[in-house]
Amino acid sequence: MISTKGRYALRVMLDLAERADEGFVPLKEIAERQEISKKYLEFIVKDLVRGKLIRGSSGKGGGYRLCRRPQDYTVGEIIELTEGSLAPIACLAADAGQCPRRDRCRTLPFWHEYDTMVHDFFYSHRLSDLLVSPEKERG
Repeated sequence: MISTKGRYALRVMLDLAERADEGFVPLKEIAERQEISKKYLEFIVKDLVRGKLIRGSSGKGGGYRLCRRPQDYTVGEIIELTEGSLAPIACLAADAGQCPRRDRCRTLPFWHEYDTMVHDFFYSHRLSDLLVSPEKERG
């Protein structure tokens, strides 16, 4: 399950993508538009800055902005940065060592298939894909 932190991080990134041409966007404005506590967002943007997904600037005219174009971000990288591994079982996580049961585990192919579907889903969607509003899609 994707936590509130992961969902809010995606909303922050989307908010910044919608304002990519405006320069640095104050966190207070993002918090108001997204109806999320500014204090909680401070925690989230630290991870996004540390992960080099966004850049921050303090002082007058400060705030946050994307480091890349919206089409250059995958939803997967945003979710994994904030959530950690999306692997459904520990032995499929990127930092997992070789499982001693790997050769005889009858459930591993099942979990591997699920892991691949989740990975492919999140990494096949770009931040720019989410810029299309639901109203526009309905026509």
